Amino acid sequence: MSLVEEVRRLKEERDAVLLAHNYQLGEVQDVADFVGDSLYLSRQAARTDARVIVFAGVRFMAETAKILSPEKVVLLPDLGAGCSLADAITAEQLRAWKAAHPGAVVVSYVNTSAEVKAESDYCCTSSNAVSIVESLPRDQEILFLPDMFLGDYVRRKTGRTNMHLWVGDCFVHTRMRPETVARRRAEHPGAELVAHPECGCSTEVLPQVDRVLSTDGMLRYAETTRAPEVLIATEVGILHRMRKLNQSTRFIPLSEAAICPFMKKIDLGKVRDSLRDMQHRIDLAPDVIQGARRALERMIAA
Repeated sequence: MSLVEEVRRLKEERDAVLLAHNYQLGEVQDVADFVGDSLYLSRQAARTDARVIVFAGVRFMAETAKILSPEKVVLLPDLGAGCSLADAITAEQLRAWKAAHPGAVVVSYVNTSAEVKAESDYCCTSSNAVSIVESLPRDQEILFLPDMFLGDYVRRKTGRTNMHLWVGDCFVHTRMRPETVARRRAEHPGAELVAHPECGCSTEVLPQVDRVLSTDGMLRYAETTRAPEVLIATEVGILHRMRKLNQSTRFIPLSEAAICPFMKKIDLGKVRDSLRDMQHRIDLAPDVIQGARRALERMIAA
């Protein structure tokens, strides 16, 4: 029996659903029940009737699934699959920041720990961050965390002057600098440039970026574009699906080094082991689930 067949058999035996983020290895994406960005996978986690959720992503994503489906067993195939951006702020730091800005509304990017979500008023993803901020009164002070590049992008798009940004970033996206854009533009003249709003280049060279899109937005774009070449400024894992969706366009990574080591910790063997041994379970305190669920439900409803 092949590894793929074994995973499929175990999913059926365990009454399990496999969720995979767009940045996962292609072999994991190909056997997953659902592949997408954080918002899409969060919605699937809330809707699934399966008894077990196996999350091929990073820890905060598996925590999100547990918050939305506390009665289900949630498994993360590798506990080492963390997130440098989520680690940029702790619940204690957020409480101190809130104390310094009484009355401010906290909007937390979904790339945060469950404990930070529990201290937040709203969660958001890169695809709905602008709409969530725009839904708040214009005179409402906002604390946006933890990604300063996404926050700066949202602040520019909404024109908010009362929006404070936490100084955090994704080390993979931050490496994409203006000089990287200039070099790749010279190597591929005429290619469209599509960038994730977390990118360190997205706000500094915005006039040169043709589209700023979430990963889900990039995939929708990939299905419809007729451009001969497109430079993609995000983690390289997304290219697997983009190339499957559209074989007539050449999708080129802005940086070949844009690889998240945490996203790449999970392979098909670890998915198999997780299903076979029912490891590693994600458990959260009831009060954390209750607090974080409120912020996540607001995100999903947006």
